[in-house]
Amino acid sequence: MAIGGKPASDKVGLLAVGRAALRLAPAAPRALRAALNVALLNSESTQSIGQLLDLQAQKYPDKDCLLFEGLRWNYRDFNAWANRIARALQARGVGHGDTVGLLFDNCPDLLACVAATVKLGAVAGMLNPNQRGEVLRHSVEVIKPHLLIVGDDCVAALQTAFPKKPRGAIWFWVGSGNPPIGFESLPDTVSSVGAGSTPSNISVTRQIKASDPCYLIFTSGTTGMPKAAVMTHLRWLKSGYGIGQMAMRLRADDVFYCPLPFYHNSALTLCWSAVLTTGATLAMARKFSASKFWDEIRSARATAFVYIGELCRYLLARPPSAMDKTHNIRVMIGNGLRAEIWDEFQARFGIAHICEFYGSSEGNLVFINALGLSRTAGFSAQTYAIVAFDTQIEQALRDRRGFMHRVPRGESGLLITEVTESSPFDGYTDATANEAKLLRDVFERGDIWINSGDLVREQGFRHIAFVDRVGDTFRWKGENVATTEVEGALGTLDGVEQGSVYGVSVPHADGRAGMAALVMNAGAKFNPRTAAQHLTQALPAYAVPIFIRLISAHETTATFKIRKVDLKQQGFNPTTIRDPLFILRDKQKGYEPLTATIYDEVVQGKLRL
Repeated sequence: MAIGGKPASDKVGLLAVGRAALRLAPAAPRALRAALNVALLNSESTQSIGQLLDLQAQKYPDKDCLLFEGLRWNYRDFNAWANRIARALQARGVGHGDTVGLLFDNCPDLLACVAATVKLGAVAGMLNPNQRGEVLRHSVEVIKPHLLIVGDDCVAALQTAFPKKPRGAIWFWVGSGNPPIGFESLPDTVSSVGAGSTPSNISVTRQIKASDPCYLIFTSGTTGMPKAAVMTHLRWLKSGYGIGQMAMRLRADDVFYCPLPFYHNSALTLCWSAVLTTGATLAMARKFSASKFWDEIRSARATAFVYIGELCRYLLARPPSAMDKTHNIRVMIGNGLRAEIWDEFQARFGIAHICEFYGSSEGNLVFINALGLSRTAGFSAQTYAIVAFDTQIEQALRDRRGFMHRVPRGESGLLITEVTESSPFDGYTDATANEAKLLRDVFERGDIWINSGDLVREQGFRHIAFVDRVGDTFRWKGENVATTEVEGALGTLDGVEQGSVYGVSVPHADGRAGMAALVMNAGAKFNPRTAAQHLTQALPAYAVPIFIRLISAHETTATFKIRKVDLKQQGFNPTTIRDPLFILRDKQKGYEPLTATIYDEVVQGKLRL
């Protein structure tokens, strides 16, 4: 049975695929070269990020490599800068397999330190500068760094996690002036803009294998403590050739604008690999700003940018402008662009190719919308399956023999991907977390598959649409409710800026009742009757939220993912929640204020929902 009421997106048909293929025919030679590059990659080859940077610096020495706030570095100077940092790290004992912790906001120094680290065969531990206290301390302890390099803006954050510097720890600082107490200045690492000297490349770079780890990337942390996923040079290079060249069709004359944080894979792997494999230019923003976004795009003369779904919603919420289509963008790539705003966004900003993709830091498979079809997360040639899933017990269903079964096309299920020699599971640093992610004996004895943790829908021609995260989908009135589809309906409600949906436990009732936390636009008021009418028409009866909570803002991760864990735990008790609460007792009358008296009736079972 499909999860939710309306499909997450259209089916992918033969006619649409054929039209897209004809439209992309002129780019076929470039796509074939990219496919060949992917095919030639193997885990034992001595191919790596550092070696690629060395090669591009030789091929494009005077071409722009990096743009940042009016400054620019060509490939020769950026490579020389990374070589100097690498030698400074090497002098302090950093070698193959060691972890270098990096704590920075977006800035060129961060990317130069990453390049230096991977040139040594070391692993860049990408710490989140938004973390504080116990969470940041946990992250540092997980990666076990040989040393830490900290940007000036992040010193205070580190000190909340470590009020006293641990004995034997090496803390390098990057900034101007004298270093803070407990920190050393990283020597000989001055930015090389316009520098004449070109330090020789690092000899050990030529010995690094594609299968070697290059980064530790932390999960977004929407629930629980963050986990560190392992990224290898092989996966990074596959991303560059497969996504950057084959799907986006980037060229050396492209400028790729990135406003996302570089401790996250969307920036560090997807963007940087696409740029470096093609010899293009990376335009790095310090952070995303909806009001400055298009001005920065125009200033950089960008031809491509990366997005997260919420970023697109913020841009669409800005007042329309005569300049909306005044830019050079021909392709945008990212994940999470919702079906209900896809066409409006594409039409308003005039972007020909929306390259939506699906993937994860710890997974071994990527779906990519290489054909530029509407409202799809794209295609994958790798081995995957969509299997029946019980959202109540949050487990994939098995038959009497203990095997799982695939759901028919058009129905939703759990996405799983097979672990093979060519598609290995790099996993997390935590062995226990790795085992919890794996499914064994799925279709036959001895096979191993990765549990994506996501519910998706097969659209045809090996394309999928994202439906929901496992744990977000809940069961009510005997039906599965997909929060993303309910959130889509809320997004079309007048006055709603943003809505999140989750299930809450209700005494004397099976399953979980739907609850929505709404942020209203400035000056807009919540209309209880209109809201009930709109949602009743837009959604199946079982998916209409029973409870509404009006909040001032959502707590989000740095990649704009909403943290729902606290909202779920707080439930719908008006005696402990100060925000306005509403309940839907009668769909004809609409939502009404949830009082303490009504709450008691629900808790005591006198009021059945």
